[in-house]
Amino acid sequence: MCRWAAYIGEPIYLEDIVSLPAHSLVRQSQSAIRCHTPVNADGFGLAWYGDRDDPGLYRDVMPAWSDPNLRSLTATVKSRLFMAHVRASTGTATSRNNCHPFAVGRWSFMHNGQFGGYDGWRRAAEALIPDDLYAHRKGATDSEALFLAALGEGLAADPAGAMERAAFRFQALAEARGTLPHVRLTAAFSDGRRLYAVRYASDDNAPSLYYRWSSSRCGFAVVSEPLEADEPGWLEVPPGSFCAFDGQDVSIRPFRPMAERVAA
Repeated sequence: MCRWAAYIGEPIYLEDIVSLPAHSLVRQSQSAIRCHTPVNADGFGLAWYGDRDDPGLYRDVMPAWSDPNLRSLTATVKSRLFMAHVRASTGTATSRNNCHPFAVGRWSFMHNGQFGGYDGWRRAAEALIPDDLYAHRKGATDSEALFLAALGEGLAADPAGAMERAAFRFQALAEARGTLPHVRLTAAFSDGRRLYAVRYASDDNAPSLYYRWSSSRCGFAVVSEPLEADEPGWLEVPPGSFCAFDGQDVSIRPFRPMAERVAA
């Protein structure tokens, strides 16, 4: 599975999360600890917000540790809200279009996990993407399809509900036509104003997710794995949770993809 990290707060250099910490995202791409796949070499990506509404986006198929452009970019770009991802493919090709984060307008999205047997029901999943959003479908991953389906479910107006509805529809397809595990999901997404995160699984093995408030940076880091092994203050997000980070505030509520939420 993949590893990712996100930040929201006062502007900092991207390298403060992506490459400088002892267990930075780049280091995790070579030696993840809380992950069945310790090496994440199937591409990487960044999405960051600046003065404009839409995020900047940089993705490539190289391993994160071997790209000098990534080191230069993260050392010189400051942002108040950004997301970074290193990929370990669960079956789709290693291509730039399959690298996270994905972006549509002001929204950006990245995902770690899988939907069981996705290749067997990919066409049905893509049918959940509204026609007016399908032109944004560039790759073949379940992650991008989930993002576009959630946008179609009303992500802009109801981030938690829209993601619950999209995840429910994907889980229903996995249970009917896929394989175990049906759903393992941690995701981060943003509209450039707030940062949202989800941790959920249809079994007892939700991918890891942590967050920490830094008083020195005046910001939240939200990560697959803590960035420093001996750094205090890291809190684990409980399985089945939806998180919203806004300024110095974080709210955590249950995340429950259920049929009655779809009907509502």
